[in-house]
Amino acid sequence: MRLPTITVITPSYNQGQFIGQTVESVLSQNYPGLEYIVMDGGSTDDTLAVLEPYMSRLTLISEPDRGQTDAINKGLHRATGDIVCWLNSDDYFLPNALLTVGHYFAAHPDINWLTADCLIVDESGQLIQQPIRQYKKLLRNLSNHAYLGLTNAVCQPATFWRRSVHERVGYLNESLHFTMDYDFWLRLAQESPPAVLREPTSAFRIHGQSKGGQQYVEQFREDEQTMRQYARSGTIRWLHQRHNQLIVSLYKLLK
Repeated sequence: MRLPTITVITPSYNQGQFIGQTVESVLSQNYPGLEYIVMDGGSTDDTLAVLEPYMSRLTLISEPDRGQTDAINKGLHRATGDIVCWLNSDDYFLPNALLTVGHYFAAHPDINWLTADCLIVDESGQLIQQPIRQYKKLLRNLSNHAYLGLTNAVCQPATFWRRSVHERVGYLNESLHFTMDYDFWLRLAQESPPAVLREPTSAFRIHGQSKGGQQYVEQFREDEQTMRQYARSGTIRWLHQRHNQLIVSLYKLLK
């Protein structure tokens, strides 16, 4: 069985603290046919020094961009892999993640995209928010209308798709600052639901400088606006709004 080639794109700006672990997690996969593109927005910290030892094993583009979504899109336009994804510079893959993904796509040529489970970790890599992780796993056992309508239960660092889908659904919406992934999932879901893998393939990090850690109110506001562009059901829109209000209240309580 021929494994598909995979392109991983890492957008980064001043993430020298974490990007070393991110890069190691990609290159240590030892996946045949891996293309790794790091889109750096012109970092002024030690990011480039951290990347220096890996330069022969990845493609680095370091230049100003219009933000994270622009950087990802530029990487996607450069990608040549059969399968593509992006992995932010503070997240990381778990061992054998790409082999798991590659074997699944090879065995299921009819599948356009897949999403897997994802650990949630803090700045030091310790597991956090386990109830939230388990809740999203439960939702992903339901129909995609539930886990993409009630809330965005798709784990971005654990989601992969065939590069050919961009010919039909386009690229990321660069007007979105927080929910460019959710908007893209909703467009993909209009074509077909994702395959859902129960095992974790990646870790999503929440820390003091991350969007999810500091700007969750703005994130959920944009989330709701994004969903409303696609949801036809008034009931789904209402449930999504109430769900977001509950989650924001819980986040504020935890703080």
